[in-house]
Formats: sequence, C-alpha cells, structure tokens
Amino acid sequence: MSTHPAHHPNRSRCRAIPQALALAAIALATACDMTEYADRSKVERVSATDKANFSIDVDPILRGTLASETVVIGYEPVIVRGYGLVVDLPGTGSRVSPAPIRAQIIADLARMGFGTGTRNDLPGPEALLDSEDTAIVAVEGIVPPGAVKGSHFDVRVYAVPGSATTSLEGGRLAFADLRPGPFRVGSEQAKLMGTAKGSLVINPFANPGAIGEDSIDRLTARVLHGGTIDEDLPVRLRLATPSHNRSKVIEAAVNSAFPREAGQREATARGRTDEVIDVAVPPSWQDRTDEFVQLLRHAPVQLADNDRMAVSIQKALLANPGAADAARWRWQALGKQSLPAVRELYEYPEEQPRFAALTAGAALGDPKVVKHLEKIANESDRSLRIRAIELMGSMGYNPDIDLALRPLLDDPDLDIRLEAYEALADRSDPIIHRYVVDKKFDLDLVPSKEALIYITQTGTPRIAIFGGEAPVKLPMTLVQWDGRLIMRGDPGDERLAVRYQALQGGPAQQATVAPFLPEIAFSLGHGVSRDARPSGLDMTYSDVVAALHGIWKQGFSNAEFRAEQDRLLAAILRTDPLTRETIRPDFASERATIQEDPALAGVGSSAVDPLKDDLNRAESGRNPAETVPR
Repeated sequence: MSTHPAHHPNRSRCRAIPQALALAAIALATACDMTEYADRSKVERVSATDKANFSIDVDPILRGTLASETVVIGYEPVIVRGYGLVVDLPGTGSRVSPAPIRAQIIADLARMGFGTGTRNDLPGPEALLDSEDTAIVAVEGIVPPGAVKGSHFDVRVYAVPGSATTSLEGGRLAFADLRPGPFRVGSEQAKLMGTAKGSLVINPFANPGAIGEDSIDRLTARVLHGGTIDEDLPVRLRLATPSHNRSKVIEAAVNSAFPREAGQREATARGRTDEVIDVAVPPSWQDRTDEFVQLLRHAPVQLADNDRMAVSIQKALLANPGAADAARWRWQALGKQSLPAVRELYEYPEEQPRFAALTAGAALGDPKVVKHLEKIANESDRSLRIRAIELMGSMGYNPDIDLALRPLLDDPDLDIRLEAYEALADRSDPIIHRYVVDKKFDLDLVPSKEALIYITQTGTPRIAIFGGEAPVKLPMTLVQWDGRLIMRGDPGDERLAVRYQALQGGPAQQATVAPFLPEIAFSLGHGVSRDARPSGLDMTYSDVVAALHGIWKQGFSNAEFRAEQDRLLAAILRTDPLTRETIRPDFASERATIQEDPALAGVGSSAVDPLKDDLNRAESGRNPAETVPR
C-alpha cells in the first residue's frame, strides 16, 4: 500500500465567497472587544449587603483543603450555541430557512462588511443566502471549565429545520457566533463567548430509521477544534467567610501549588476582594482544565508534612471507602510524596480504596503500579479490566505498559480489544501502523487475531482495521447508493474493479484495488492521481465508512463492524436538556412570523419538531450490534 499522498486539485466553486469571508473575518476580529466574562452570576459581583457568610459541609477527608473553605465559580462546562453559514456546497444548500434566523444571519453578514458601501468587493448578504451553494446551520459545542482565550473545542453542525438543504457534504463553516444558553436571535441573545469555523466532517454513522441503502446523515457534521474562545473564562474561588487575611493565605496556597510558568503573565491566583480570588489556568494545564480544577479544589491550604498527610488520607479512606474519589485527588494534589502511603493499597481487597490508590499512582507516574494494573486487566471482570487499561494508557512512556497492553488486542472480549487499541494508539505505540489518507482521515492497521472494522467519532476521523490483511470474500458484487458505487471481484482475482460516482455529479472514477480491507479503505479515500503513483477514488470519509459498512453488512467480510458513539452529542445531551428543544427563536413576536410563513410549516408546532426528532434518534443510539460507547 502506497503511503504517498496523491495530489488533490483544489475545487474552484465559490472561490469568491471564502476569500470575502476571510477578509471580513479579519476585519471583524480587529473590531471586536469583549469586556464581560461568560459567567457573570450574582455570586461574582459581591456587594457589602451580599457578604453573608455561608457554610461548607465537606467530608472529613477534605478538611484542610481549598474545598473546605471555598467554592469554585466557573467550574461547570458551558454549552454554547449559535447560527452560522456553510459555504462551498455543490448546490445542496438552501435558499429557504426560518425568517427570524435568516434575518439574524443577514445582520451578522452586514456587521462583517458584506453589502456595505465601504466594502463593495464583497457580495451582499441576500445574494449569499440566495445561493444553493450555502446553507444556514445551527452550531453547538461544549466549552470546558476554565478555558483560556484562543483555546479550541469541537462543534456540532446541523441544517436548521425548515430549510431545504439536502447535504452538508463538502461544505465549510464560514462563521458562527457562539453564546451560552438556548438558541436565540436578535436582542434576546446572550453575550458572545466564542466563534466557530472550519471544514465539515460528516457524521459517518447510519441513522437507525434511514430508508434505502444510503443511510449516511448528511445534514449533521462536526468541525474538529472549530470552536474558539474569545477571552479567558476564569475560574474563581469564593471564600465561605470573607477575610482579607484568609484570602491572602489561600492565594499563597494556590500559587505554591501552581507557580507561575514560562509564558504566564501573572500569578495563578490573584485576590480580587476579601471574598473572591481569580485563578488563571497555567499554560501546562490548558488542555486539562477539568483536572486542574480538581487538583485546585483538593490542594492543602497550609503547607504541612505531606508524608504524614498522605497517611492521614489513607486512614480516612479506609474508615469511609465512599470518599475514594476525594482521596485520590488529595493524593495527586500532594504529589509524589504521597506514594509510600498510596502503594500500601495497591493490593487492598476492597475495590474502592484499591482503585483510588491505583488511579493516584498512575496519575503520579509510579512505575510500581503497572504490574498491579496488568494483573487486573487480565484477570478481573470487564468493567475493572477496562478501568485498568485506561489507567495504563494514561501514563507516560514505559515499555512495560506497551508490552502489557499488546496481548489484549487478541482478547476474546470486543470491548477489551478496543480499549487496548485506544490506549496503544494514544501512546503512539509502533505496533499500530498509521497512514494519513490525503489529510481526510487516519487509517490504523492493528495486529490482532480477530478481524474488526472500527470507526471513531472523536478527534481526528479515524478508521481502524484489525486482523492483518483482512481479505474480503470472493465472488463479490457490491452495489450501493443507486449504483453510484459498484465493486466486483471473482474467485482468484488479484484486484477488484471499482466504479464510483460522486454525489455532486461529474465523471465517474474507476480503479482497481487489492481485495483486502486495508487496501480498499486506503484506495477509496486516496485522491485521483495525475502521475505514476497509484490512483484512488477520492471518496469522502463518510463514503469510505459507508462502503466498508456495506461490505460488512452484505456478508463480504468476516470482520466485525463497530462504530464509536458520538461523544460530543452525548455530552451535550447529558449536560444540558435545552439541546432537546426546538432551535426556533423562543419569543412571541417571532413565533408569529414562523407560523405565518407557509414555507416553515411545522417549525413552530409542538406536534412536529424536526430537530427534536433528530436528537431523539441520536440519543436513542444506533443498533447496539454496530455501535459501542467509548
């Protein structure tokens, strides 16, 4: 299999729109000046009359920590939403969209300079939206607690109900303003928190209720790391008992636990008042803000004998095993000095204290924890085995860990095989051979006795094929998508004949490919070559996945097929029930507009809610025989 990327010619459609949007985005970025933090709750603006003390009731194991004297403000992740515009579509967009949402996008485009007298080089907002190469979309994502300005996060993009968009395939999110709370337009919108843009990755998984062979959901997509925070979202500590002296003590404790790092302009903790302390996430923690907040809460207020404190935590845990989570964070906050007390529990018979110790030991990089985790990964029940594999995967470089994980790729239990693969892939273990297919997706080849096709939905799009060559069964005739994809091979053939017609039209592409799953996946996604290198069919990631799914579904492969569930959507659904509601603007003056527009019939109706139906399908999950939660 060739690993050389083929030349992929740029498409010329809609060249003026991306250039114009890029110019407008630069102008807008220089003009915007956000002055209000995202989390402006009343508890942050403390007046003299608000300074009533409050009590904090904590488990005894937390005594002496910041959590025993302060509460954290800005600790919860924030759901952000907004409407945006997708461009570069091959005529699959829509001129029709709900009137209030269209008006909002027009206002956004005008604010960016489209159609104004000073920027006559840019197309007008109405002209952009009247093109079927564009589509108005809804965008949502999750901002982690303590996110810093410029940090990125994945966003979910989907066509708004009431539009006539048929596919987002091949499109690019030109812009979307993201705000906390429900979808709103006009003056009802919350303060801007971030923006989103970037190339779309279509959801590659089949809809449970889809009709026909082409079951890819082309109205839902993701932009990987497409969301950007516009300013820091600081974590704040509020003292239960306001005191300038105590505030200074806590400030010193935080700065001792998290000293200023290179590139950090100010100290980590800075007291605002006798009651509120601002905490900046240090640079080394900016990709792990959740972990940083936990360590912050469990850090000791007063410097003390850490060895003795670690032993005290151990005794408190054994007296109350229900405090296992707090114990492991306390040990981690103390650092490596807690390891002697932690190691004593690596083989403790009771599960909660044992795993608290193992988790802390793994986080602190204790090499002595590996043999204990390896034993659990091979001998315990499934849930404990998975937890042990996760812990080993999270540790730093250690050849013993890689040697312990590799045999699990042959485990009879599918979940164990997948967990071992994820751990080894995260560790960049050379046993996993990775090929980047034209910057569209990663193709991982995984040595295993069990053949498996595994599709990921987190981070970079990825297809993992277990089982070496993984040959397909011949004879084979695969016909999909009303004949847009035809794949044929007879017994003894060294190559399959493949013909593919892209969804947006154009000449059909033909190629031959070896009858093995890794070769098929690579060739389908590889670009059409204009030189002596092997030519591919230049399929999108979504179509490659659908083709592999068709091979499996029609019985041409002995490999199992599994797809990772959409973690981003699952997290949004779990975090905020607002996601289940309709995306229509929820205020009376514009509800009337929706109901009066015959093109939007059903959008404002409680009986017919296209978005709610879509989310219910997503939440209910796909066929459990084909999807696994990761």
